[in-house]
Amino acid sequence: MLTIYGVYRSRASRNYWMAEELGIEFKSVPVLQATRMDNPLAADAPLNTLSPDFLAVNPMGMIPSIKDGDLVLNESLAINLYLARKYGGPLSGQTVEEEGLIATWTMWAATEVEPHSVAIVRIYDREQENSDQGKAGIVVASRSLKKPLDVLEKRLTGQDYIAADRFTVVDLNVAEVLRYAQTEDALFDSRPHLKAWIERCQSRAAYKAMQATRSKEPISV
Repeated sequence: MLTIYGVYRSRASRNYWMAEELGIEFKSVPVLQATRMDNPLAADAPLNTLSPDFLAVNPMGMIPSIKDGDLVLNESLAINLYLARKYGGPLSGQTVEEEGLIATWTMWAATEVEPHSVAIVRIYDREQENSDQGKAGIVVASRSLKKPLDVLEKRLTGQDYIAADRFTVVDLNVAEVLRYAQTEDALFDSRPHLKAWIERCQSRAAYKAMQATRSKEPISV
């Protein structure tokens, strides 16, 4: 059975969404971010990213990780590419060209988008969005996102999905990276094809199932 390590309120959400899309059985092992805890190394601390038991799975101390049989993988976006390839179906690339596009746009999301979208969500997580420093950080990150989002807007003009004529793993990967920036309405309202695409992705039953579980998790510990 596939085991996913990580709470839903983390990048593990991408892998939980993917598992729901694929309809595969999986076991969830909640692993908290150590940064959310006062003393993650306390004897009675819940399993977290500094716990020896988890470091035996991922020595980098980052979530998510998965174990699939004897195989252990880290890095959320790469995990989804692996799951799509293993389980096949419409979420995977059906041609070498589709595989190339899926890999390209996934790497694009990781390098061109995520550093800036994560900067935004961290400001909100720290409840600094109304401070002068927080406001300035959101402005800088939003400005940095304009060019890559213009590129994606152009890509989605005249087609519903990124790499194929259907929803694939890359739509899931990119949508999850962009979710961190969805607090900034202007980024999406000014790009109608992008906005319609992310709404299409997030209307899927598997996304809603993931979010339903995520909403039940405590925000803090």
